[in-house]
Amino acid sequence: MAQTMINFRMETSEKNSFEAVCEELGLSITSAFKIFAKKVIREKRIPFDVALDPFYNEKNIEYLKRIASEVEHGSAKLEEHELLEV
Repeated sequence: MAQTMINFRMETSEKNSFEAVCEELGLSITSAFKIFAKKVIREKRIPFDVALDPFYNEKNIEYLKRIASEVEHGSAKLEEHELLEV
């Protein structure tokens, strides 16, 4: 069976994190992408939801950064809450 090479770029930190997860699973990066490609071909769709997570919108990220900074510098007033059983 003829094979072809696919090349693409990604951030080095993402590649390293992805490689570490693959190693934990006993896979190479190539094997992981082959699994992904075969699933796409078989199901004729991306095998997971591709959507924007509203949690990660710009306004919320800025808010979280501000609160984290306030906590770090001791200017934020934190409240302790009870854990509620659901």
